[in-house]
Amino acid sequence: MAINEAQVQASLKTLIDPNTGKDFASSRSARNIKLAGDELSLDIELGYPGKSQFEPIRRQVSEALKAAGAARVSVNVYSKVVAHAVQRGVKLIPGIKNIIAIASGKGGVGKSTTAVNLALALAAEGASVGMLDADIYGPSQPTMLGIAGRPQSKDGKTLEPMEGHGIQAISIGFMIDVDTPMVWRGPMVTQALEQLLRDTHWKDLDYLVVDLPPGTGDIQLTLAQKVPVTGAVIVTTPQDIALIDARKGLKMFEKVGIPILGIVENMSVHFCPNCGHESHIFGAGGAEKMCQDYKTELLGELPLDAGIREQADSGRPTVVADPDGKVAEIYRRIARRCAVKVAESQKDMTSKFPSIVVQNT
Repeated sequence: MAINEAQVQASLKTLIDPNTGKDFASSRSARNIKLAGDELSLDIELGYPGKSQFEPIRRQVSEALKAAGAARVSVNVYSKVVAHAVQRGVKLIPGIKNIIAIASGKGGVGKSTTAVNLALALAAEGASVGMLDADIYGPSQPTMLGIAGRPQSKDGKTLEPMEGHGIQAISIGFMIDVDTPMVWRGPMVTQALEQLLRDTHWKDLDYLVVDLPPGTGDIQLTLAQKVPVTGAVIVTTPQDIALIDARKGLKMFEKVGIPILGIVENMSVHFCPNCGHESHIFGAGGAEKMCQDYKTELLGELPLDAGIREQADSGRPTVVADPDGKVAEIYRRIARRCAVKVAESQKDMTSKFPSIVVQNT
């Protein structure tokens, strides 16, 4: 007996996307369902980049539909990333669909390392990704991405982004010598951030990852008021002192209407390379408690691992240096959750409205 459309829909409702936790029918991921006798074809559209997930999802859907009665099933899985809503009164930037800010309340918690690995993980999952190094006083992304040289300008007005490991990048670090300190006051720093963002010729980015300096000062306020941010990720360690400052950063984003995508706990646990003993050097459960207090998501926990630091310092961060390793998989899982949280936020509709032109007649 051939399968009918009601059976197809019923079957799809039992299949859960492991990344979103939602079924393929109610989430409207299943599209273009075509039945011809006992032959069935359909598309599964993911709102997040998930190249590593295509085959498992294709297999999951195909096997379930065959079990439901379809003799031959053709499943096409693909990703489609769209622009999502940002703060009120802030316009989107041409060439950028979504901006994800990576922030921390205090320095030294591994925010820049987390930012670059999340950017590379999004790119590894098939997204077009850019990195804006907004830490004007301490730019570290040129080193971490292994990029040397100066950005070019083709039109004399905009800068062409530099490229490293498949992602576009811009940083004040590309314009100055490594040993040159940025002895600038706040207004100059915020102006530099805006210029780096708006005067760079970004090329069709699904996501721009912004590596913020620590704290809640001028740059963070400029970002909140003038830059169209889709969501923010807070990086912390389990240590009480780091969590106190991380809470301040989270509250700042809440006040200015930027959604919190979640919290990443870095240096969560240390495994002794000699005996394998597990040590919670900076404490345990701090980020989880913070997530409960603020009703947000713990996106992932990363170990205190010398390899992460060594790989970032060498210009080949973990996601690139050891793509099949355990830590790279954690970064990819965090990146997918960030992208899913963005996909579930309100879509940007400003591009859908026509321009209104008033003419004197």
